[in-house]
Amino acid sequence: MLRKTYTEIDLDAISANYDTYQNFDSSKTIIPVVKADAYGHGVLKVVEKLIKKNVSFFAVSLVEEALEIRKVYKDIDILVMGTTDIESIKVCAKNNIIFTLFDEQQFLKIIRLDIPLRFHIKFDSGMNRLGFKSPFKLIKIVEALRPYDNLSFEGIFTHFATSDFKDDTYFKKQLSAFEMVLKNLPIKPKMIHTSNSSAILKYEKDIQFTTHSRLGISLYGLSLDTKKSHLKPALKLISNIVQIKKLKPGDKVGYGITYEAQKEELIGILPIGYADGFIRNNQSGVVSIHKRKYPIVGRICMDHTFVKIDESVNLHDEVVLMGDDIVSVDDVAERLNTINYEVITTLTNRVPRVYK
Repeated sequence: MLRKTYTEIDLDAISANYDTYQNFDSSKTIIPVVKADAYGHGVLKVVEKLIKKNVSFFAVSLVEEALEIRKVYKDIDILVMGTTDIESIKVCAKNNIIFTLFDEQQFLKIIRLDIPLRFHIKFDSGMNRLGFKSPFKLIKIVEALRPYDNLSFEGIFTHFATSDFKDDTYFKKQLSAFEMVLKNLPIKPKMIHTSNSSAILKYEKDIQFTTHSRLGISLYGLSLDTKKSHLKPALKLISNIVQIKKLKPGDKVGYGITYEAQKEELIGILPIGYADGFIRNNQSGVVSIHKRKYPIVGRICMDHTFVKIDESVNLHDEVVLMGDDIVSVDDVAERLNTINYEVITTLTNRVPRVYK
C-alpha cells in the first residue's frame, strides 16, 4: 500500500453482527445481503468469512455481482434481487444463479426457454418498485408454472418501505397484502422472506409465515434505527498527514480560497479527496486524530483534503475520517444530510481495504 489511505474492515465485527441477528430469531435463517461489493466492505472477503460459519445462501442486486462471487465459490446459492432480462436469465441458468421473477413479460419469455431455471418471485406489496403489483396476476402466473418441469419456483418475497419508521401503519398494510397472496398461492415455495435489517428486530418474531430474513446494512454494523448498541461497525476510513503547512494571518487555502487563516495556524494535508468518495460536501466536517476532533478547512480536492491541526499532530500521524468513536459513519451521514448506506457505498476502488 503505497498511499497511506485505506479502509480498515473488521471481519470479526461482521461475523458478530450476523450472529446477533441469527440468534435473535433462530427459527428463521438469515440471508446476508452482499450487494454493492458488500456495501463497500469487499464482497469476496465478506462471503469467505460467512461461509466459514456455514452460511450457504447470499443475496445481491446484479447478475454481475453474482458472477463475481460464483467465479470463486461454486457451491453456494446466490439470489439476484434486481432486474434481469432474458439474456441475463440465460447467464443465471448457466451459472446456477437464482434470479427474481417480477413481471408478466419476464414470465412469458422464460416459458419459452427449455433450460433449468431457478427463481424467486417478488410481490410489490406497496413500495412500488420491482414486483407484481396485482396479487391476482401473481397467483395466476404461479398456477401457470405447473406444466413446466424446468422452472423451479423456490421462493417468494416482498420489501417493506417503512420498517425503520416509528409509525407501523404502512408496514402493517404491506404485510397484510403479502399474507393474502401467500394464503392463495397454489404452489408454496420453500423460502418466504420479507424483513430487512430494521424489520428483523422490530417485527420478524411476530411474522409466522416466513422462513428467512434478509440482513443488509446491519450486517456491517450500521442501521437507520435509533438504537444501535447491539451493532459493531465494521468499516473505518483512515488516512495520514503527508505534509504540514504553517500559515500566517491572511494566508488562504485550497481552490476558491474559501478559507483564510486568522492567525498563525497549522494545516495538515491528507492524501484523500473526492475521487476516493470523500466528497466535497465534507468541507467543514471533522476528522479524528489521537481521539480528538480536528476541522476540515478549505475545499476538498480530487486527491487531497486540508485539516486544521495543532502542535500535538505530527507528520505521518494517522487520521480517521470516519468509523471510530469520535467520528462515526452516522456522523458523516448526518452532516451530509444523507444515510449511512450512501456514505459507505460512495467510497471508490481507489481506496484499498485492509482486513482485520
